[in-house]
Amino acid sequence: MKVSRENTGNCQAVLTIEAESAELDKSLDEAYHHLVKKVSVPGFRKGKAPRSILVQHIGRGSLLEEALERLIPELYRQALEPEGLEPIARPDVEIVESEPLVFKATVSLKPEVRLGDYHSIKLEPDPVPKIAGKEVATALEEFRERQGAWVPVGRPVEPGDLVTMDIEASVDGKPWLSRQGVVYEVDEGSRLPVPGFASHLQGVEKNKEKTFSLTMPDDYPTSDMRGKEGAFKVTVTEIKEKQLPELGDGLVQTAGYANLADMRKKVAADLAAQAEARNRSELKQRALDALVEMSEVNYPPVLEDGEIAALLRDEAQRLGFREVEDYVKKSGRTEEELTQALRPVAKKRLTQGLVLGKLAEQEGIEISSSEVDNKVSEIADDAEDKERARQFFSLPQTKQSIEQSMHTQKTMDRLLEITVGKAENTTKEE
Repeated sequence: MKVSRENTGNCQAVLTIEAESAELDKSLDEAYHHLVKKVSVPGFRKGKAPRSILVQHIGRGSLLEEALERLIPELYRQALEPEGLEPIARPDVEIVESEPLVFKATVSLKPEVRLGDYHSIKLEPDPVPKIAGKEVATALEEFRERQGAWVPVGRPVEPGDLVTMDIEASVDGKPWLSRQGVVYEVDEGSRLPVPGFASHLQGVEKNKEKTFSLTMPDDYPTSDMRGKEGAFKVTVTEIKEKQLPELGDGLVQTAGYANLADMRKKVAADLAAQAEARNRSELKQRALDALVEMSEVNYPPVLEDGEIAALLRDEAQRLGFREVEDYVKKSGRTEEELTQALRPVAKKRLTQGLVLGKLAEQEGIEISSSEVDNKVSEIADDAEDKERARQFFSLPQTKQSIEQSMHTQKTMDRLLEITVGKAENTTKEE
């Protein structure tokens, strides 16, 4: 076997491997002995057909294909050690010639990360914003809204109502929707089922039919419906409005507060804690951005492709699709278009992860098994079914995910300690 190597950059190396004739002959012989036991050749029992007869029966190309499937991985494996290569993924193999065998293997290598002088990064935390009275009032009103009850009314539909309706719809003359008893909240900002639909419900009386048309938007998920005319026929069978209770001691006591004054105080404290958490999160992102900016990161394309694939899977699952292919079909875009749209996000996420990993290595950040176990217990103790939660979070893959999250968080905390200092301003504003 002859091997030559070319470093192409981006943490990749291309090995050109040429097999000796004896190596190919041996592999062809092994392929023959493997296939002769599997292939039925007329006039011969399995395993007894001579090689020349077997080749006549299946073709030399089939024998050669079987031989190369065995020989190429073996030669590739043998070529790695002398070259001192440690691949992180399967190689991309290109066969240059079959006989004599010559092939190229593109090897993906470990990423290279060189951090800048991160100890020189100095950031000043922004002051935590004060919690205004109107923010507390808004939170209390949201609480009151959640306690509201839907009550039937006899008037026409108004914004904010909850209606039950029967709906028939067609697009470009072809049936599209046919549903009865649909419950729908009349929100003017809603894009369901089509932008503008909610506005046409306003003023509709109970049990009165209304017909109207809407143009399907250019970004509608189903591509063959975009820009076409949609015809709707709607009959509202029930109209409800939300009636809100009075905000007083009696109402807030149902939520565990002593009185309204107690709730105001605790809501203000919660809002202040949330503002502080946002402030700290933004500060961490500034520190990470600064670290990435001064660092050099190089990685093989296979890592970016893997990150994009993960993002596609996450997006498909978030939207309720079991398979990425189904999500691609419904999106109205090609997989290549979706891939290109996600590439900048994948690149940023991958780069930040590699930089944080290198920082953790240099700073000696580790998470002990006891820390993970304590976190699992903490999460389980907060669950309703504590035993079931403890079993789930004790699964190896779940514990590994928790450990990774804790490791990232601990590394970010260390970065913040370096860039801001231990005397970080976390004073809560009243």
